[in-house]
Amino acid sequence: MNSRIEINGAPVEGQERILTPEALDFLVELHDIAAGRRAELLQARQELRDKIGAGFNPTFLEETKHIREDDSWRVAPIGPGLADRRVEITGPTDKKMTINALNSGAKVWLADQEDANTPNWQNVIGGQVSLYDANRDQIEYTSPEGKEYRLQVPYEQTPTIVMRPRGWHLEEKHITVDGERMSGGVVDFGLYFFHNAEHLLSVGRGPYFYLPKTESYLEARLWNDLFNHAEQKFGIPGTIRATVLIETITASFQLEEIIYELRDHMGGLNAGRWDYIFSIIKNFRLRGEEFVLPDRKQVTMTTPFMRSYTEQLVRACHRRGVHAIGGMAAFIPNRRDPQVTEKALAAVHEDKKREANDGFDGSWVAHPDLVPICREEFDAVLGDKPNQIDRLREDVVPDDKSLIDLKIEGGQITEAGVRTNVEVGIRYLEAWLRGNGAAGINNLMEDVATAEISRSQIWQWIHCGSKTAEGQTVTRDWIEQLIEEEFTKLPRTEGDKFDNARKLFEEVALADEYPAFLTIPGYDHYLEN
Repeated sequence: MNSRIEINGAPVEGQERILTPEALDFLVELHDIAAGRRAELLQARQELRDKIGAGFNPTFLEETKHIREDDSWRVAPIGPGLADRRVEITGPTDKKMTINALNSGAKVWLADQEDANTPNWQNVIGGQVSLYDANRDQIEYTSPEGKEYRLQVPYEQTPTIVMRPRGWHLEEKHITVDGERMSGGVVDFGLYFFHNAEHLLSVGRGPYFYLPKTESYLEARLWNDLFNHAEQKFGIPGTIRATVLIETITASFQLEEIIYELRDHMGGLNAGRWDYIFSIIKNFRLRGEEFVLPDRKQVTMTTPFMRSYTEQLVRACHRRGVHAIGGMAAFIPNRRDPQVTEKALAAVHEDKKREANDGFDGSWVAHPDLVPICREEFDAVLGDKPNQIDRLREDVVPDDKSLIDLKIEGGQITEAGVRTNVEVGIRYLEAWLRGNGAAGINNLMEDVATAEISRSQIWQWIHCGSKTAEGQTVTRDWIEQLIEEEFTKLPRTEGDKFDNARKLFEEVALADEYPAFLTIPGYDHYLEN
């Protein structure tokens, strides 16, 4: 093994196929390209966040105006297996969830090593093992209860896999190079590409990725440089396709620039709605009531600033010849409560119908039962066409001011909404600490992004002195009282992680200084392996 790299995680079943000497050498190469620039980019993020907090309103960039105004450039051709993306299912990469996703009937599976995945060592490496086996049509699983899971359809009918590595902000503490932690995203990308790229091309697909938490075109440029190095090393240039999640407010001002930087590898942009809301709260948290959002459930995709963001995204994508993918339908059908399920399914229909009619080429669901609903709504618009990239949204005018006009008519903060944030935040973090990055809570599939909204809203409401509709000022003392009340209602069991979940929630929701991501202290101080 390369003497510069050190592995300190406990053995994981199947890791000998993943952590080979050659794969680790490849990780060192990627680390050398990324480490210094990654640190500079993270510093630039913080500087811009501080600037916005001090009163600066982000806008379209003057230095990249020539890219936006040049009508001549387009992206590389669509990768094999990616032309039709009308319904995509998301989920973590453990064996059971991998098989369920591949049996779902979706066109694409977002194999999530990020927000729906707790980054403990078992999940990081176990997920790579699952993907290795899935790509070779040799995955199966038997649950502790004896239930067997196998692929129910031929491999060529399974969804095209698009793997989501971790974002630039997250590190991998179990792999160090010269004593420095590697970027979690570089680890995830590097291992997946090394073991699967050539095989995927041999079966008519390709090495495809979803890039999360991107905040600028320069961050996209670093990914592109890593892609170029990987392709050149293996002699397969131009084969990677990357779909970038536009889930930060700063990235929404650089849509075409991000596409441009990845134009030789561009697979599309996705409207990552929950992280986008989190990013708005984070960046404008100190700007006063004008930038305070109401209860999470009132921030819908039809609110003006969210609609502006999604329509400008579709316009940018189709102008450059690339897919625009819609946001998550997080509802989990509850067969024990048909009335709730019927109402929620109607809302999913409406959400997907709106996206299809707005020009999106596909959208996300979190549960297999929602695949037919999403397909139905996109079938109604697409028909036999694989996508509607040729539908240019020339009626949409780029507008920087509308992206940060956060007024929501009738929006309110309610005590029920505050309590929901506390409950969901703690319950999700408890699941995360147990290794489950996607947790069903109150008939919704919650992941890190929704937990980030929960704790960030509470932090902002406290520091802005916001009032609820009932007239209660949101103070730290009042939130501590609600935390205690909600904590006593939780379903405690032997060996649960609720005590640490509460500590972590209080740390990231009540701290004097705002933590940029809850996963960083969670990973460093509370996650056990």
